[in-house]
Amino acid sequence: MAEALENDSLDIPALHETLDDVRAWMTEWDTWVVRRADRLVGAVRGRLEGNAWDIGRIMVAPDLQGQGLGRVLLEHIQAVAPEQATSYLLFTGAASVRNHRMYKKAGFRMRPDLPAPAGAVMLTKGRR
Repeated sequence: MAEALENDSLDIPALHETLDDVRAWMTEWDTWVVRRADRLVGAVRGRLEGNAWDIGRIMVAPDLQGQGLGRVLLEHIQAVAPEQATSYLLFTGAASVRNHRMYKKAGFRMRPDLPAPAGAVMLTKGRR
């Protein structure tokens, strides 16, 4: 919801997923979660699209945001990319300033030349 508020829009793909949608993409994406005790506090997913490792659904529980867990999830999903991946690709809300800052610090750059969902921007990073 924080991203919806930051972007002044409810037109965020994750907010419109049904349980069946999530079950379907879980068969197509590699997904990692972080739990503290029995509580889900973070998650991220990735999949190979051609030679790009597509990163999505980085999520951190609202009360834990700003403590570095998102950065850890981003580092992890890059580290587990298959050898064939030569780049990383993700999108975030066009007005998601905190996300932009995190991705820029991680070496991602905005790519206005790539198609993105409405209200979002694409970012890429080459793999070293």
